[in-house]
Amino acid sequence: MNILIGTLFLALVAAWVGRRVRAAGLGAEAKARYLRTAAFTLPRMLVALLGAGFLAELVPEGHIEELFGASSGWRGLFLATVLGPVTPGGAFVSFALGATALKAGAAVGPVMAYVTGWSLFSMTKILAYEMPLMGRRPTWMRVAVTWPVPLLLGAVVMAAGWGP
Repeated sequence: MNILIGTLFLALVAAWVGRRVRAAGLGAEAKARYLRTAAFTLPRMLVALLGAGFLAELVPEGHIEELFGASSGWRGLFLATVLGPVTPGGAFVSFALGATALKAGAAVGPVMAYVTGWSLFSMTKILAYEMPLMGRRPTWMRVAVTWPVPLLLGAVVMAAGWGP
């Protein structure tokens, strides 16, 4: 039922935005941008989801649940937090791996810690963008201040019992 409500809400918002775009005379430009974005995004999503599906088949049954399941506790949260930043690739890879882990028996807390760790500390982003643009000191100051966030978020999620 929640998916139906969310879908209807998004459809209404999309219709409202579409009407505003057409009224402003930006329909052709919006369509061209949509097509460019779709052409860029869809192949990457397909490869990431297929890769995550293949990875799920390669991992021994029960191994994900043992490492990241509801009984994994702080060990699972810490491992997920550490694995997030070293995951290569973008959001297509990390979110696909998180979804695969959930289907393979991981609890929501460690998956939240994994995705949050990737979002905050992706080594690809830190090395390619943040350090060259911001410098070493501001980058490591940000990392030092935010390092407990994935662990705490995962712990809150696990303590609250959120998830399937």
